[in-house]
Parts: sequence; structure tokens; C-alpha cells
Amino acid sequence: MKIKSVLVLLVFTIVTVLTGCEPLMVLDPKGPQAKRQAHDILLSIGIMSFIVIIVFAILIYVLIKYRASKQSPNYEPPHIEGNKWVEIICVGIPVIIVTYFSFVSVQSNYIVEAKPQGYQDKEPLVIYASSSDWKWHFSYPEENIETVNYLYIPTDRPIEFKLYSYGPITSFWIPQLGGQKYAMSNMTTTLNLAADEPGEMMGRNANFSGKGSAENMFNVTAMSEKDFDKWVKDVKKTAKPLTEGQFNKLLKPGHLGQMTFTGTHLNFSPPPDHHNSESTKSVEGHEEHSQMDMSDHKSHQ
Repeated sequence: MKIKSVLVLLVFTIVTVLTGCEPLMVLDPKGPQAKRQAHDILLSIGIMSFIVIIVFAILIYVLIKYRASKQSPNYEPPHIEGNKWVEIICVGIPVIIVTYFSFVSVQSNYIVEAKPQGYQDKEPLVIYASSSDWKWHFSYPEENIETVNYLYIPTDRPIEFKLYSYGPITSFWIPQLGGQKYAMSNMTTTLNLAADEPGEMMGRNANFSGKGSAENMFNVTAMSEKDFDKWVKDVKKTAKPLTEGQFNKLLKPGHLGQMTFTGTHLNFSPPPDHHNSESTKSVEGHEEHSQMDMSDHKSHQ
């Protein structure tokens, strides 16, 4: 009777607590990088769940088979030196699991660091994403516009983010598009993402960087290439230019809403010269391409 009551209480707790939970964003991918990472997460959960079920099954079997019995008080169990098969299983299975996970992790790391699969032949959109206390600045050098705390990106096109910080180390993260990556003050890191479908997403700083880091978030809107081009034209018609004095005010600690400007801060406050070392040639090609774009943009100005 007690076991039945415990089971009823457990089911009731699960139903009442979990019904209000929203789906995990990392398991609702909207791009190829995030899909790969969601696959790895589900694979890990599946293997670990299988191991837990086997362990609990063995535990229940042992508890039932070797439970207390009416043996003589003087009974002594036989002495056993060991069992080589048990030792092989206890050591071999964890080694196999760790080896397999290591192989999958290394393979996935190369995939998510390179240009998204299916977009190798497309020219990436370069966006400089810089953080300050406690806001995000997004510079579009090709479009010559800049936004604060919101990001518009086209679908079906690779996005190459150049990350750096005007303050402490932050972590750029859009869960539905891919994993997080650090933005630092003395170097520029590269993050390759892509959105397969239009929609609204949330991005944030996933690193603790002071009292305002919990609200250091931004909105992401993925749209068709046609709608993105229309948005760029509308911004150039309506937004005010970004000046150096205004940008310096934006860098002061505090929270801001969404803002839009023509021009970027890259002209008077360029990103760090040092770049992180990438393992793929495609990323190195992106670096050279971005530098050429910046040079062309400066000469045009």
C-alpha cells in the first residue's frame, strides 16, 4: 500500500510540475549547427538512459535474489577471489562508451566550427557582434548599418559572426542556431551559424559578466532574403547615423532597448586585430574575405 501511494505521489508531482515547462530551445533547432548539437545531446541522453535502466535492473535483481533469508546464524558465504568476466565488463564498457563519445565529440566539433552543411557554396553574411555592459552591438559592414540588442538575419544563407567584447568576457549564444562562443576584449573569435527557417528566437550572454548579465539578452529574427533586403533599405531611409560620441555613450554600463543606426562603429572603433586560430581552411577563407570587405568599406567611406 505504501509503494502504491509513493507511485501515485510521484506521478502527480511529475504531471503538475512539468506541464508548465516549455520545450528546451536547444532541442528545437532552427539551423544545421543546432541540429547537429541536438542530435548529440539526444544520443547522450539515450545511451545514459540505457545504462541507468540496466543498472537499476541489476540492482533490483540483486536485492530480490540476495535478500535476507532464514539462514542459520552461523552460515558463512563462500569466499570468492574474483571474476575476470565481471572485471572485463566493469572496465571495458566504460572505456568503449568514453571512446565512442570522444569520437562523436571531435567529429561534431569540426562540423560546427566550419561553414554550415548545405551552405558551402554560398557567400556568408558577415556580422560583427560586440558586447558591452550589458548590451549587444551588431555591425553589418556590407550593409553599413548597426543595431543594438536585436539581430535580423536572412534564412538559407550562412552567417559569419565576428565576436569581441568592450568589457569582460561574454558568451554569445543563440540556442536554436548553435552553441555558445566567447567574446573577449583582446581578440576576435569566429562563429558560423545559419537559419533554415524564418521565425523569432532568443539570444543571450551565457557568461556571468556582472550584475546586469542576467538581462544581457537580444532578439533574433530570421527572415527571407527578400525581406532582409527590404529591412536594410528601410533602415537606411529612416535610421540616424551612428557617431563616435553616441557610441561611447552606449558603451557605458546599463540596459537599453532596441536601437538602429546607419553606419557602424567599425570605422572609429575597429575590432581587435588578433583572431582565434581555426582548424578549417574554410574559416580562414572567411577571415580574409571579411578583412577585404572591411577595407573596401573604409575606402568607400
